[in-house]
Amino acid sequence: MKRAFVFLVGVAACGQQFDERIRTETEAIKARLVENRRELARHPELSNKEVWTGKYIADRLRQLGFEDIRTGVALNGVVAVLKGGKPGPVVAWRADMDGLPVQDAGSKPYKSQNEGVKHACGHDAHMAIALGVAEVLSKMKADLPGSVKFIFQPAEEGPPEGEAGGAALMIKEGVLDNPKPQAIFGLHVWAQAPSGKIHYVPGAALASAESFTMTVKGKRVHAATPHLGIDPIVIAAQCITAMQTIRSRRVDPFDPIVLTFGKIEGGNRNNIIPELVTMEGTLRTLDEQVRESAHTMMKQTLAGCVSASGAQGELKWGSIQYPVTFNDPELTTSNLAGLQRVMGKDNVVLSRPTLGGEDFAFYQKVIPGFFWFLGINNPSNTGAHHTAEFDVDESVLPLGVRAAATQLMDYLSRGR
Repeated sequence: MKRAFVFLVGVAACGQQFDERIRTETEAIKARLVENRRELARHPELSNKEVWTGKYIADRLRQLGFEDIRTGVALNGVVAVLKGGKPGPVVAWRADMDGLPVQDAGSKPYKSQNEGVKHACGHDAHMAIALGVAEVLSKMKADLPGSVKFIFQPAEEGPPEGEAGGAALMIKEGVLDNPKPQAIFGLHVWAQAPSGKIHYVPGAALASAESFTMTVKGKRVHAATPHLGIDPIVIAAQCITAMQTIRSRRVDPFDPIVLTFGKIEGGNRNNIIPELVTMEGTLRTLDEQVRESAHTMMKQTLAGCVSASGAQGELKWGSIQYPVTFNDPELTTSNLAGLQRVMGKDNVVLSRPTLGGEDFAFYQKVIPGFFWFLGINNPSNTGAHHTAEFDVDESVLPLGVRAAATQLMDYLSRGR
């Protein structure tokens, strides 16, 4: 017991010793953090098209002296390993790279220069923070007790239909091998949390997320004689309404689930009942059994709706299907101390899960992972994620670097 106590005290002291160095090195690169974030914000690229972004990241890493750099992973991803001067474990840090098909409504000097594409979810900030962590830790390389694998991942928002991409393809192409990390960390800037706050959730933190397409096939006819046809528009409306009873009447109220229809399309003229209506949506859950049950109930509900009217129906699941983002409870708990030292204990907040989805979950299926949220909301910056008004409070970038670098250093120090 005494030896264990001495060891833990030694690890804590080691972590605190590095805290001041991390703070000093971060202060020295504050301007570069903003510069990197703004340059990435000016040149957003869609999923699986991050060619310029991948080159920018690789060039910056080479400037930092990284030699072990792999490009073109999962099309445009970049992986770099920082080997410390002391023996120890391997840990990974992941940042996502892709933008969204959103027109930038901003007027600031870092407004997107790519028409119809914007970093509307903060991935530019994630990359800038990861580059900052890479720079800070590279200056402490001689004292780094192990290695850090930096993963810059394309297509987090989901590859185009019919294409492979994102975390799943990164893993398939060996991103978690040679060397294999013992754990992986990542963050997401969060517009719903005040700037300077970190939110975390042990266990299920973000929902499984999957897309679906539902079709109703009827019989085309003149609108003046509906009795001679089968109206798929009316059936689709009934189907959408019936689907909502899955959540309200067939799932335990204590089990979170979201079933949303985001698109409906059918018909081409006001006086023609069309043959086909197509609906698209998303299903979100925090439990695999609830997810499987929802699949069954959706299929049953669609079959009931169409059979009652003599129509035909089909349910297809899309290529974007993310598991639950599950923070390993032990890893989460053991890494809170470093975050609290950087942010202050009151600014590290135990939160509740969100039904947003993240393909960081795929890494957590292979190794333990901890994914947390960095608040960016202040009175002048209130744009929601995935909107034209979204922006990042750049004052939090150094906090993100310090928190992430401290977390990685603490983990490696404990591993020794």
